[in-house]
Amino acid sequence: MKLKVITVTIAILSVSTVSFSQEYEYSEVFPLPETGFIQQVLTGLDVLDELSFQPLYGKTLVVLTNHTSVSRKGVHLLDLLAQYQDSISVKIIYTPEHGMFSLSDDLVSLPLDDRDPRFNAQIKHLWERRFRPDILDLYGVDLILIDIQDPGLRYFSYITTVTKMMEAGAIAEIPVMVLDRPNPLGGVKINGPMVRPKHQSFVGYHLVPIRHGLTVGEYALMINETGWARQSERVKLTIIPIIGWERGTPFAETELKWMPPTPDVPDLETLRAYEGMALFNGTNISVGIGTDQPYFLVGAPWFSGSTVLGLLEKSRLPGIQFETGKFTPDSLNAYLPSPIYRGEECDGIRMTITDWQTFDPLRTAATILSIVSGNYPSHFRWTGSYYIDKLYGHDYLRIFLAQHRDPAKLPATWTHDVIRFSQFREKFFLY
Repeated sequence: MKLKVITVTIAILSVSTVSFSQEYEYSEVFPLPETGFIQQVLTGLDVLDELSFQPLYGKTLVVLTNHTSVSRKGVHLLDLLAQYQDSISVKIIYTPEHGMFSLSDDLVSLPLDDRDPRFNAQIKHLWERRFRPDILDLYGVDLILIDIQDPGLRYFSYITTVTKMMEAGAIAEIPVMVLDRPNPLGGVKINGPMVRPKHQSFVGYHLVPIRHGLTVGEYALMINETGWARQSERVKLTIIPIIGWERGTPFAETELKWMPPTPDVPDLETLRAYEGMALFNGTNISVGIGTDQPYFLVGAPWFSGSTVLGLLEKSRLPGIQFETGKFTPDSLNAYLPSPIYRGEECDGIRMTITDWQTFDPLRTAATILSIVSGNYPSHFRWTGSYYIDKLYGHDYLRIFLAQHRDPAKLPATWTHDVIRFSQFREKFFLY
């Protein structure tokens, strides 16, 4: 359903509504206003804000949030909720991996485990020591509220944490409300192999391709209706949908505030490169984390940038140019304390994207991995007990490169996965 919105007032939202045509067994989509004359994009948070958060009145909440939970005006969810403390109570604030960080001064960071001054609510970090809310934490809670920006790539653990919140809600019989947000990579393209069950992990919790093309609300809907949560638990799920977004809308055209999903992905261009270059996080090669060009640099102290450059030029990868360059990773902020090769000069290459339409991040990453692993067998290593298999979704990439096969043929190996998932996901489209 394509809805165009410029400004929504409480009066408009309360007059005439339109329901989504798809019926779901365990989930519901909050009815949207019938407004064909408005031309801005509003997130689920913006919709709730225009409703003065009335659907939450009289409820005690636990909230899953991080720094990305901001409105179109740049106001954080917790600040908006604080305006209605007489009507809404917040018991616990949960944060996912990376907590609630800020790389600038316009958002105050929350400590990982402390109390929020607005609600005197306890803050709990769902990472490292705990991954799912304790059931006792949910005693006296009426609703689990989730607002978080999923970057659109399954490498990120945020959807895993959303799933854990849904599992807790199902066990405690507490409903869940997800505030939807646009996929910053768009909702059309799918890329990469699907996870095989043997290699499921927190960076590949569900059987989806690397780039899935779903919003966080659509993804939660798919999890709930398909029974993908642990032990096929289902929860009473409500999605507050986006207004005004279409699947092919570039994020820049939404005019929504960009919030870095993680400390090492500062902008949208880096996120697009990350689609392929994140695979290097399973190797002993630096991709420039700890520099001002993360995921656009590739190198190591034992690397020869000129040698790799010569071989890359022969590969004729589309949409990208390479040049040699030296760099020294450092700890740029408290969120990146120990990048690989910190303080060591790395010889390497620098990437410049010349055409985002033809640039293929996965093919590019596979080509560089093939060249480096083949030319530096005594130095190159897969790290973390073959963490690459969790990132890629199965062990085929390692096997493919060990056999010295042409990386240009690798994308053909996930064509069936893309077609199958493309057909499967359509029943969960909200836009």
